[in-house]
Amino acid sequence: MKNNYLEILYEDNHIIVIYKKENVLSQGDSTNDLDQLSMIKNYIKEKYQKPGNVYVGLIHRLDRPVSGVMVYAKTSKAASRISEQVRTSRVEKQYLAVVNGILPEKKGEFRDYLKKLENQNTIVTSEKEGKEAVLNYEVLEEKKNLSLVRIFLKTGRHHQIRVQFASRGFSLYGDQRYGKQDKKQIALSCYHLSFIHPITKEKMVFERYPENHGIWKEFSSLKNQLHI
Repeated sequence: MKNNYLEILYEDNHIIVIYKKENVLSQGDSTNDLDQLSMIKNYIKEKYQKPGNVYVGLIHRLDRPVSGVMVYAKTSKAASRISEQVRTSRVEKQYLAVVNGILPEKKGEFRDYLKKLENQNTIVTSEKEGKEAVLNYEVLEEKKNLSLVRIFLKTGRHHQIRVQFASRGFSLYGDQRYGKQDKKQIALSCYHLSFIHPITKEKMVFERYPENHGIWKEFSSLKNQLHI
């Protein structure tokens, strides 16, 4: 279901799962640009004719240029329970990314300590100064000195994927902060999200592949999964 720029993958009385398009804010900031959280509140207010303020709980975020599946809570109880799953690493996130270069190992683990700076950049630092950041990856396809990788995120640090790959010389395609200043769209999308439903305790699994445009179209392994 699409409601203006809102693409809803699932909804019940407790949660709403959406696909955040690239370059849309997860929540409002100083730019005052329309954000996903406000869009969901407006949608609920209109659909259910709710007077006054509408509660929507932000569980996790995606960077503005990054697309992907997100879950928001419609009650404070649901927000608390899913947030606890995030805190204890029981929410599973898998990403697709295109990185510059050919990785020497086709599967591997990155383990670093990251520190977020006042300018909103994140750097690799020491165990004493940073927070542990862990991800696993596997290379799905290589083309023209680019690698399509699937990433299994184990921790959720600020700019984690972008920094861990860039620090090893494999910046993400289109990453203007940690990579090349080439004005291209970053190729990073959270295509898989799974968690336990806060009320029914059922395992919920959602997948939504990136839009069928840009660099994504160059990889044959995605050909039958990209959205038109």
